Amino acid sequence: MARLPHQIDAPMSPRQLATLRTLSAEAYQPKLFQPNLTSKEAERRIAALKAEIELAN
Repeated sequence: MARLPHQIDAPMSPRQLATLRTLSAEAYQPKLFQPNLTSKEAERRIAALKAEIELAN
């Protein structure tokens, strides 16, 4: 999803927050969950955690 310039530094969405919380627990990486991330940083962490979980399966 393309983001407008003013959205790049926006806080993560509630959906991103829930996804990041779930994935960080599933990947045994609780330190990667931080509730005050930007939307962009949350996207990066979610992608990294999904990749890590996929490799472990």
